[in-house]
Amino acid sequence: MTLSKLSNSSVSLTDSVIQKYKDDRHFVTALARGLEVLACFRSGNKVLSNQEIAQRCGLPKSTISRLTSTLVKLGYLNHDETSGKYRLGMATLSLGVGMLAKLDIRQLARPLMQEVADFSQGMVTLGARDRLSMLYIENCRSRSALTLSLDVGARIPIATSSMGRAYLAEASQAERNEIIERVRELDEQSSEAIIEGINQAMQDYERLGCTCSFGDWLKDVNAIAVGVNLGPNYPIMSLSCGGPSFSLSADFLLEEVRPRLQGVVHRLKESMGQV
Repeated sequence: MTLSKLSNSSVSLTDSVIQKYKDDRHFVTALARGLEVLACFRSGNKVLSNQEIAQRCGLPKSTISRLTSTLVKLGYLNHDETSGKYRLGMATLSLGVGMLAKLDIRQLARPLMQEVADFSQGMVTLGARDRLSMLYIENCRSRSALTLSLDVGARIPIATSSMGRAYLAEASQAERNEIIERVRELDEQSSEAIIEGINQAMQDYERLGCTCSFGDWLKDVNAIAVGVNLGPNYPIMSLSCGGPSFSLSADFLLEEVRPRLQGVVHRLKESMGQV
């Protein structure tokens, strides 16, 4: 079946459903259309333009532009400024943690992460952005009982955690500015200190190749993180190692753990043919 026929088939199904329920006061047409925009990505297309989505949904491009803009703001779509196209955002994954199991990068990363966790006696976590949080998508602990208890599906703040700061270091300036602006709006009283921490993290990333959070997120927790940017087929991710400050000192994390985290990223990139 051609792309055109697939699009027309999808359109007729959408129209028939909307027509069927148009008189039902409990049926929200705008929501149905928004979900249909997300459904356009089911066929394996990783990126789509507003025009392509409009053709598949059978809606005016102006309507699709409003829908995609809304979905970007909510984190369900990501906008590629270079191509002008959209791909699914991490918020679609957060709708069901079970969907995370389909990220093949987790299977590649897990044994490498476990090695670092066993060495450091800390917790090593792979995460990606979900709005103003970082969503844990893989997690490895050492056998030590002193590690943190957070697990896959947990969220931590993007602005004060090392994981979130590593993400910001890899993100575009436009995305970073947007996140900072939202942080400022939501927590005006603490925003200056938070933003100062982000700026320091950007300097650390440039100088050290990692970001740090030594008591910034939680008072008694130390952590460092590196960005994981595997190209357009994957979301930007972060790889962190952390734990209680009395067992994981800043010096140990920077001197011993940092090169091991960077080594994991290098090996993942090798697996993806990027090195």
